[in-house]
Amino acid sequence: MKPLPILRYLAGGVLVAAGTLAHAETLTVTHWGSGMYGAPFAVALEKGYFKDAGLDITGFITSKGGGTTVRNAMASEIPYGEVALSAAVAAAKSGVKLTIVHGGVISLADLVWVANKGSAISKIEDMKGKKLGYSSPKSVTDMVSTIALNKAGILDSVDRKAVGGLGSALTALRENAVDVIYMLEPVMSKEADTLKVAFTSSASIPHMTQTVGIVQTDYLKKHPDVIKKIIEARRKGVEFIEKHPDEAGDLLAKQYSLSPAIARSAIHSIMKSGSPYWSQGALDYQGMDVMLDGLRLVKALDNEAFNWSTLVDESLLPKDLRSK
Repeated sequence: MKPLPILRYLAGGVLVAAGTLAHAETLTVTHWGSGMYGAPFAVALEKGYFKDAGLDITGFITSKGGGTTVRNAMASEIPYGEVALSAAVAAAKSGVKLTIVHGGVISLADLVWVANKGSAISKIEDMKGKKLGYSSPKSVTDMVSTIALNKAGILDSVDRKAVGGLGSALTALRENAVDVIYMLEPVMSKEADTLKVAFTSSASIPHMTQTVGIVQTDYLKKHPDVIKKIIEARRKGVEFIEKHPDEAGDLLAKQYSLSPAIARSAIHSIMKSGSPYWSQGALDYQGMDVMLDGLRLVKALDNEAFNWSTLVDESLLPKDLRSK
């Protein structure tokens, strides 16, 4: 079977979006080109929102996620990035001087659990006595599957296995090494003919913040206006997706090298969950706390209290998006 282009992209390490100029400014976005986190940035770039704000942004730097994305962000000319909240917290606890300045993706609508077409598994309770594949220990998929199965009362009755990235996860599923694996958009829309959704993450965990915008603290003090402009352009991108999902899909397709039909399907799949997926910038502290609780559950974080006020600065947000 031919490997999926999007999976080859995901496995390629650090990449820069096509069309980036040698001296152009780039931003860091986790899983750019392979995950839906970057959709507001893709729309903002295509619609000229960055230029409207006075920024010469022409591309995006990415990685497989986690600490690598944080390091990429901190080493960039504009040391900003939308990164996994878990990675931001881990970096801050290790001594990296960063500040969270806006909310990113605030639900799990893109993360579903799938079986092969024709499987009898159609709800989480059907997983009793079955095998589930998550990405890696202490990952978001480890955490989410643990919480969901525990809530269903069947955690001890499911054999959970680490299956790696999406490419190896799909192989494990097709070779019947596991019965269900995690799946993300837009790959789900690409593979819709061969997979079925067994259960969703958002049904068990309605609120969980996946990503946040971070900035190197010293840079933030010197260049707050740059960060305000990024937040402004990204917000316009979110607003455009909400009002024009089909056109937003077409714009995403250009940046992600997807077919328009797949990109549209991915956006509609996420939006049909009924709750916001992309924050316009506001921070969902309840969802952030849920992420912390999940990290503690899989022993990726110690049990000591965590004070968000030591890491967050809402002053760059428009007043209507601030919590106070």
